[in-house]
Amino acid sequence: MKSNKKLIWSLVVMVIVAAVYRVIPDRPLGFAPQLAIALFSGAMIKDRKLAFLFPVLSMLISDLLYQGLYAAGMSPYGGFYGGMWINYVLFTSVTVFGMMIKKVNLKNVLAASLAGPTFFFLVSNFLTWAGVGDFVEYPKTWEGLMACFAAGIPFYKGSLMATVAFSGLFFGTWYLLGKRETKTAVA
Repeated sequence: MKSNKKLIWSLVVMVIVAAVYRVIPDRPLGFAPQLAIALFSGAMIKDRKLAFLFPVLSMLISDLLYQGLYAAGMSPYGGFYGGMWINYVLFTSVTVFGMMIKKVNLKNVLAASLAGPTFFFLVSNFLTWAGVGDFVEYPKTWEGLMACFAAGIPFYKGSLMATVAFSGLFFGTWYLLGKRETKTAVA
């Protein structure tokens, strides 16, 4: 139970830090830790409701911050927009990729860190092309679909790099802290 409370508090801190990080101006496109939080919480939290809650909470806090900065004239982007529910559903669904990690090791975490953002990229861009939500319209042709995917590549690259990096940070830190606790308990 003590370890579970530590995990929950660690995730609360991660959610807040990730939310603030996401609104930093001029960060690379798509480079944000929210997908890594989804993977980590899916893999580490046994209570599925809580596992799905953390990525949503991180997105919501950062969208509130964006909206506040926008209202104050400090950001060109508002936090709330038509079709944002799609991003929430997709970010939350990446939690399932974390749940599929049966054994937490480098290979499995790396595979999930590559699969999560790839899933998000493919589905979100397809839905954008299909006209779901309040986004840029593309012709409903093969060329339009390819143009939509091409427009998303800069975000995909950033998302892929961020998810791998932040997953390494989150899972690696948890592993190292666990090793340290084991050594302390043994000593």
